[in-house]
Amino acid sequence: MTDAHYNPDPHAHPGLHLIAIFEAGKGLLAFAAAFGLELLGPEPLLRWLRELTLRFQISTEHGALAWLSNAINPDSVHLAAALIFAYGVLRMVEAWGLWRVKVWASWLGCLSAAIYLPLDLYALFRHPGWMSVAVLAVNLIVVAVLARDIRKRRD
Repeated sequence: MTDAHYNPDPHAHPGLHLIAIFEAGKGLLAFAAAFGLELLGPEPLLRWLRELTLRFQISTEHGALAWLSNAINPDSVHLAAALIFAYGVLRMVEAWGLWRVKVWASWLGCLSAAIYLPLDLYALFRHPGWMSVAVLAVNLIVVAVLARDIRKRRD
């Protein structure tokens, strides 16, 4: 069934519109993070990393922190900002499609939320708590709503 035959009434799709708002919020946060990285540059990031390692008495000679302190430079900050910005664009495109009740947006949202489910389960077992449960629950709800939407379009 095509989008033209699907009910465009906004009241018929409150779940899609709620997810669209959620995705748009993630997109706006990603834009803010990307612009923040570009404005800050590597110097404050390196200073904050040094302050954290001193405060918590963590060694930066080996491991992930050593790699991170060596990896933070202007080029890596620009690359990180570009990737975060691209993620924001993807979230905003998905939000627009969900708001306009497009089937491709339901597929995109369902797949992108489902990709995180194994990581959510891992986080739940490694760090049990209300936050892990909440993140898993939200992603399961998003996948269920979007999968239901896709299934309805096929009937």
